[in-house]
Amino acid sequence: MTSIDVGEGQLPIRTELAMVVEDAWRRLTQPGTWWGGAQRRAIAAEARNTRNCGLCRRRKDALSPYTVDGSHDDLGELHDDVVEAIHRLASDAGRITERWVREITSSAVSEEGYVEIISIVAIITALDTFDHALGRPQRPLPAAQPGEPGRQRPKGAKRNLAWVSTLAPEDVEPSDPNPYPIHGVSNIHRALSLVPQEVFNFFDLDVELYLGKEEFFDHEHEHRAISRAQIELVAGRASAINGCFY
Repeated sequence: MTSIDVGEGQLPIRTELAMVVEDAWRRLTQPGTWWGGAQRRAIAAEARNTRNCGLCRRRKDALSPYTVDGSHDDLGELHDDVVEAIHRLASDAGRITERWVREITSSAVSEEGYVEIISIVAIITALDTFDHALGRPQRPLPAAQPGEPGRQRPKGAKRNLAWVSTLAPEDVEPSDPNPYPIHGVSNIHRALSLVPQEVFNFFDLDVELYLGKEEFFDHEHEHRAISRAQIELVAGRASAINGCFY
């Protein structure tokens, strides 16, 4: 165990969790596969800014978000199509449609870039929620790190499972980065597999915030400070509130 600063004192925390949280913050603004470090930082900042967007609020209140036109209240650092992708993912992901995904990934946002945006939005949401739950102030984003994105698309990736291409475990070629050896081969891992590094970026954090695959299937022992039943109650309620189909 180690400890974490919560403003008025220190709170005990699992060492592994503290480490992966810091790793997630560092990775957030490092060059990715399709976006550079400065772009990734801007994407994370825009995801945070979504809560200040009037268009997103009007769409959220509408019976259908597709009936509400307008411009996002954005930070002015990214292309309008990138902003649209970020704001929809951050504010109303449960009502995204296949048609919208097709349209957004045929614009300034490539299919691979869209998948990386999903991961960045999910990670900054998790990190900010972690701090909020502990009563900590919002943490400043780290400085962008220099370097170029790798831009390697897995050769075996196909559009046969989801609205975006994914890489099935049996289709991983020798030259492809393999996203599966650590966290598993479930469809939840395959969802980000078009950008294999994002499988690691997201699930390295996810397994410490939730449960790893060995812990998940171990129903004989409790692996966290709250019980498995309590964990699943929180997860199920959060999923219901967020309209999570999974």
